[in-house]
Order: sequence, then C-alpha cells, then structure tokens
Amino acid sequence: MAALGRQVCDWHRLVRLPWARIARQTRRGEQQRTSASLLCTPTTASDGGGLEKLSRVESRRYMQEAERGTSLTRCPHEKQRTPLAPGFLEQEKVITSLLDMGFSDVHVNELLRLWPSPHPQQLLDIITELLLLGLNPEPVYVALKKSPQLLKLPLMHVRKRSSCLRKLGLGEGKLKTVLLCCPQILTMHQRDIDSIVGVLKEKCLFTVQQVARILHRCPCVLQEDPGELEYKFQYAYFRMGVKHADVVRTDFLQYSITKIKQRHVFLERLGRYQTPDKKGQTQVPNPLLKDILRVSEAEFLARTACSSAEEFEVFKKLFAREEEEGSESHMPDNKSLSLDEEAEDEEEE
Repeated sequence: MAALGRQVCDWHRLVRLPWARIARQTRRGEQQRTSASLLCTPTTASDGGGLEKLSRVESRRYMQEAERGTSLTRCPHEKQRTPLAPGFLEQEKVITSLLDMGFSDVHVNELLRLWPSPHPQQLLDIITELLLLGLNPEPVYVALKKSPQLLKLPLMHVRKRSSCLRKLGLGEGKLKTVLLCCPQILTMHQRDIDSIVGVLKEKCLFTVQQVARILHRCPCVLQEDPGELEYKFQYAYFRMGVKHADVVRTDFLQYSITKIKQRHVFLERLGRYQTPDKKGQTQVPNPLLKDILRVSEAEFLARTACSSAEEFEVFKKLFAREEEEGSESHMPDNKSLSLDEEAEDEEEE
C-alpha cells in the first residue's frame, strides 16, 4: 500500500506541472498581444481624462521587452492567433532602422507624422540617401521638417541632383550647410540651377572655386532671378567699386538689393562713401563692407553712418519715391560696359 501511495503522489505531481506551464504561457501570450496592440497611431479618448495610447516608438520598446522573455513551448490555443498585418511589420522595421541611424524617439515620431503612408519604406530610402551625402541625423531632420516635399522625390532624382552638386564643388561637408539653408535645392529644376551658375560664371566672371564658395556660403542665390542677381553684382562692381574677391569674401550676394542700395546711397550722400576710381583710389576712406551690411541697422547708424534713425527713415522714404519715379536708372549708360571692356581700359591706362 505504501508503494501504491507513492505512485499516486507522483502521478498528481506530473499532472500539476503541465497545467502550471500552460497557465504561465497563457499569461505571457496575453502580455505580448497587449504590447502589439499598442503599436498603432496615437489617439486620445474623446472624453476628458482619457488615457492616451503609447506612441509608435514607445510601443516598440514594450515589444522588445516582451520578446526578451524565455521562449516556452507554444500552447495549442496560440496557433489560432491572427497574424500581424504586413504594414505593421514594415513600420516596425522602419522605426528600428531610424533609431539605429541615430535619430531620437521624438525625431522618429515626427518623421512618421510627416509621412503618414502605411508603407514608410520611401521615408527610409530618402533619409538613407541623405545620410550617405555625409549629413548627420539632426540636419536631415531639420531639412525634412523645413521642406517635407523632399520625401516625395524619386530616389534616382536625389542621386542625380547630389552628383550635380558635387560637380559644382559642393562636397559632403558643404552640402550640410546648403541643405540647412536651402533644402529646396533638391526639388528645384535643373535648368534653374544651371541658369544661376551660368550667370555667376559667364556674366559675372567668377572662377569655378569662387562659384563653389558662393553656393556654399550664400545658397539663397539659387532662388533668385538670374537678371536680378546679375544686376546686384554689377551694382557692387561698378557703383560701389567692390571686386570679385571682396564679393565672395563678404558674402555680398546674400543681402537684398534694397538693403544694399539704401545703406550705400545713404553713406554716399552723407559724404562717407565714394566710388573708387579705376585705380581703386578714393578721396575719403570708405568703410568696410562688413560694417555696412553685416551689422544691424542700429549699429550701422551709430558706428558707420553716425546718423540718427529718424534721418535714415526719412531718407528711405524719399529714396523709395526716387526709385519708383525712375530718376535713378538701375545701371547708368556710362557704367553699362562689360567687365571685359573694363579690364581692357585698365590695361590701356
């Protein structure tokens, strides 16, 4: 009888073990299904005080924590679970890739908001291509947030445009500055870029290295009208006596023609600026360009013009009226000769 009693106890122990294992598996399966249900678009309950669902990136962490548990023998009931949708798995893959690239949780959520498509592979492809240009995650995020239409570009278009920019001297390090200031450079028509580069090389006679530096330091010139850009350079060269090297060094082309003319003519009428002769000489010492254009209006009036704000405001109104009436042409006849003719005259003298 004693032996029979021990056999019965052993049998009860064997029966109790499978049921305990099944219970633990059931609780773990419910936990994983609950975590998976959180990977959805964040919504808020319509009634006040409702709890918000976790974001895509936060839910991914819960998924990883659930998957770290010890793998157990699948219960027969678990085989009947509904498989995850393909879009869910693709989104999880993109989130993982973006985090591995160095984007923060906040950046990932914002990027997914900019591209609400259920198939975010296009988002990942464009970001990967921008990172290959040498940009860091932060500049990429800023550029895409500033210009979301970049995400709609075909991948081949981005590669061709990158190759074109490299040929203009904008390598990986310089592209970072250009994309932060002017991300539209990737969406512009190629003929518009060629037109601006043609003006700088053929009309203004900048060297290849000078053109590359202008595009790097003043990428906003790519969005200007070619005729207005040429006129701005001619005003600097003929009216102000600024040479090519100074135009490049002082980032002259990034300033508006209105600001340039207002401050230059104001100083000229005060007797504090004089157009240099062909030998580059003046009767009065002209202030430096950085003291004319790179400073605030208050500093310009106090240190450079030595005048009051009221006097400058009156001048700007009168000067605007003169411009409207056409009393001052954009380029006087005696100054409209080409740069080649100017160089020939200097050689003759």
